[in-house]
Amino acid sequence: PNIFAIATGIEEHNNYAVDFIEAAKILKVQFPKSHISGGVSNVSFSFRGNDAVREAIHSVFLYHAVRAGMDMGIVNAGQLGVYADIDPALRDAVEDVVLNNDANATDQLLALADTVRGVSKERIVDDEWRKLPVNERLSHALVQGIDEFVVEDVEEARQLAHRPIHVIEGPLMDGMNVVGDLFGAGQMFLPQVVKSARVMKKAVAHLVPFIEQEQLESGSIKTNGKIVMATVKGDVHDIGKNIVGVVLGCNNYEVIDLGVMVPFQKILDSAREHQADAIGLSGLITPSLDEMVTVAREMERQEFDIPLLIGGATTSVAHTAVRIDPQFNKGVIHVKDASRAVTVISDLLNDETSQGLIEGTKNRYAQVRKSRAARDATERLLTIEQARARRETFEWGNSVAPAPRFTGVRIFDNYPLDDLVERIDWTPFFITWELRGTYPNILTDPKYGTAASNLFRDAQTMLDRIVEKKLFTAKAILGFYPANAVGDDVELYADDDRTTVLAKFHFLRQQNDKSKLRPNLPRQNFCLADFVAPKDSGVNDYIGGFVVTAGFGVDQLAGSLEEAHDDYGSIIAKALGDRLAEAFAERLHERVRLEFWGYRADESLTDEDFIKERYQGIRPAPGYPASPDHTEKTTLWNLLDVEEHTGVKLTESMAMWPAASVSGLYFAHPESHYFGVGKLNRDQVKDYAERKGLTLEDTERWLSPNLAYDRD
Repeated sequence: PNIFAIATGIEEHNNYAVDFIEAAKILKVQFPKSHISGGVSNVSFSFRGNDAVREAIHSVFLYHAVRAGMDMGIVNAGQLGVYADIDPALRDAVEDVVLNNDANATDQLLALADTVRGVSKERIVDDEWRKLPVNERLSHALVQGIDEFVVEDVEEARQLAHRPIHVIEGPLMDGMNVVGDLFGAGQMFLPQVVKSARVMKKAVAHLVPFIEQEQLESGSIKTNGKIVMATVKGDVHDIGKNIVGVVLGCNNYEVIDLGVMVPFQKILDSAREHQADAIGLSGLITPSLDEMVTVAREMERQEFDIPLLIGGATTSVAHTAVRIDPQFNKGVIHVKDASRAVTVISDLLNDETSQGLIEGTKNRYAQVRKSRAARDATERLLTIEQARARRETFEWGNSVAPAPRFTGVRIFDNYPLDDLVERIDWTPFFITWELRGTYPNILTDPKYGTAASNLFRDAQTMLDRIVEKKLFTAKAILGFYPANAVGDDVELYADDDRTTVLAKFHFLRQQNDKSKLRPNLPRQNFCLADFVAPKDSGVNDYIGGFVVTAGFGVDQLAGSLEEAHDDYGSIIAKALGDRLAEAFAERLHERVRLEFWGYRADESLTDEDFIKERYQGIRPAPGYPASPDHTEKTTLWNLLDVEEHTGVKLTESMAMWPAASVSGLYFAHPESHYFGVGKLNRDQVKDYAERKGLTLEDTERWLSPNLAYDRD
């Protein structure tokens, strides 16, 4: 489609940019294999002579047009600004014009245009700090995260110092203390701290050979304490752990990072070997919670007297208080995020504050257990038979999706990364770095905006490199099968004769009593099997399954950056791997609805619609609230032969490797929705174990976070 000039003063022209953007969306839905281009410079023609405004219009227009489906634009790339770097006042004014948000938008931009005429978008490099004394230059470089000159400055400082170790203990630690103070005061944020750590690591790496020449080991450098950290056995996720390790390192703690999937005895042996002052455990998937309990129990049995710190996305104060704290008496502390880690460890290792913190936390956790027990005593759960009587029911003749356009599997061996970029949800990326806010608003947030914009620019640079050089490999497998529900299970059949059962997925049902909920809330007790036509209905239904990964190549890139002492880049690489995997899951689900199953071939959604999941159908994953049993992944892996076709493996705790992977099932019913199963009574757990052919003990172990009773 053509791109025409906007802000011409003619009212009929005001919507031309919006018209192109909307046309791109429609074309991508109706002709998904087509490519969309246009002459971008036309859109800003009314501001010819004011390059600053024209470049801003081009950047804002492309930002929205590319997300809508535009593939290529004719524009001078050398004069194209970064969306996040545009002055916020100018960007807002341009956005109002491009999106036709305000009838007065053109007049407002004209008024602003004279103030920015001729302003260069080139970033001014202030090198006055290079004239400072070397110790002050090192401090400036650390605080600003500038590693360009650090080796030459450290060498100059070494030659002035009496001993090379004095450079670490003096100007480098002085600079890192400033970083720590600013971080603690909320004036620096995690991305900036990790950049500072990159500078510090490069500086120390230059000094280590000189220290070794004095027959000193780097471990002899005085630190604030030693912390052994690990992601527990069966879990492969480590981004949060790595960030905490960097923050602790910035505050002069020696971190012994054992990596991922670490057995409990290796953790304890390492703590003894290094004479650690504390142990930190991390995990993302729910089975990790049980492994943390094991570590705490073994620390008590083996008579450890150092504190245990617990962290990770699935951990909580409640779980730590109820399950982990009773196992170990020398101090268990849940650490919510990296910003709290330094304060907690500092207090734990301080003789004056340690006992008070441990005893205070013990008392607080005891109160949590008491409150939890009182709440559980009053929370009424239905029997499984009562819950099933309140299942969600449908008129199946009118609500079944059409048959998929193929059955069996389809494999995507090297999926193009550039097709995933537009589906990236950036908000979780910023949350990884503890920058709270939604994208793109966070880029102009009064508190986080500068840090978020700089981080976003660095992430975009790395993402462009990953896509261009194909540093990550995206793979997927997708399958559709005839299926029908049998009670709370779903049978999958070899063909439409529906006589040979290929596999059976087992699901759990909510048991909470909803009879006293507010009138506008649902009364049904949901189970995923409810969204598939029952076998005795005579209606032919279908279900899908998938596994996607963008993780092959992530560890290699992250590892090479770590070897170059670039933790900042390494963490960005891993976070981008996660974002691309989630984007792949979203993109594949989109193509399922449009092409492969085709039950919503007429779908036309905005980016916000995708993020808010405003589409028909769901893709719940085993191990998540609607299906909390991770062992159901083995059924999916066997059904699709996932490892053979994609290389994605399951650990003994059912974590996926590579970590940047997503799996799940496709339900197409128009009323299907996400929910949480919640707490389970023993009667359902026993019934579930019998249906799966597992022992009650094993089933309770896998469902431990959901049990409404204490295991025997």
